[in-house]
Amino acid sequence: MKTIQFREAICEAMSEEMRRDESIYLMGEEVAEYNGAYKASKGMLDEFGADRVIDTPISELGFAGIGVGSAMNGNRPIIEFMTFNFALVGIDQIINNAAKIRQMSGGQFNCPIVFRGPTGSAGQLGATHSQAFESWFANCPGLKVVVPSNPADAKGLLKAAIRDNDPVIFMESEQMYGDKAEVPEGEYLIPLGVADIKREGTDVTIISFGKIIKEAYKAADELQKEGISCEIIDLRTVKPLDYEAILKSVKKTNRVVILEEAWPYGNVASEIIYHIQSNAFDFLDAPIEKINTADTPAPYSPVLLAEWLPDYKDVINSVKKVLYK
Repeated sequence: MKTIQFREAICEAMSEEMRRDESIYLMGEEVAEYNGAYKASKGMLDEFGADRVIDTPISELGFAGIGVGSAMNGNRPIIEFMTFNFALVGIDQIINNAAKIRQMSGGQFNCPIVFRGPTGSAGQLGATHSQAFESWFANCPGLKVVVPSNPADAKGLLKAAIRDNDPVIFMESEQMYGDKAEVPEGEYLIPLGVADIKREGTDVTIISFGKIIKEAYKAADELQKEGISCEIIDLRTVKPLDYEAILKSVKKTNRVVILEEAWPYGNVASEIIYHIQSNAFDFLDAPIEKINTADTPAPYSPVLLAEWLPDYKDVINSVKKVLYK
């Protein structure tokens, strides 16, 4: 094992895959000369040259479309959005072309493309730069959606995403790029659609993904002091969901709390709750709790932002609620 930053894990994954397959290239704003807005492509221009690490104008619709077209013609593009808030400018290419071309062409065209970049809030960035669109993309058939929470998972999942023959939305976080953790030496892949039990427990299942899962870890540590044992599932992939892992844990603990940084209406947690009540209702000893942001645009004020975002105290309160404590 070695200890590296999240941004380095992303860079290693892309670089290893580009060495292996010449059809892979990286395109986006500031990915080349500036080494990436978050330095996640540091050194890649020097190694692979300007034909495969390509700076673009500020035109997400344009370079997303170039990526989709080249994927249909045998390439495997990695399209970086400086944030997925900006992907809204290019979302027509993602939803109406990348996600649908395989079906609409009767299988004549695949679209092996990765759209990657940060999602969610990252401090005082205002309402238009603090949005989490995981559930939006997951709602669209034809897309796979990956949201890693640590460097090791990020590297293995990104390599698998690049090799996948379908379009993959790969969502990171500005606030995780500096995170350091152990990553295996040598090549490894983590299959898409497989959740991971990050912490074994017996009293309650906490389901989460992405950077917000850190609040679940904090809550679990505090609850352990009170003798409450929390099992934490990191979904890692939200489309497809690992229903088997979720149901297995629910049948073990009989209580569920879902933590998701997203607006509360019609999100990933809602889908999980429906599936649990459809397939494991008789195993539940309490109603399922879900924790989300407030149902408003993200505020700029640090005081209001702290109230808007879920934290470990919210998790503790929800766990105690499902335990009737």
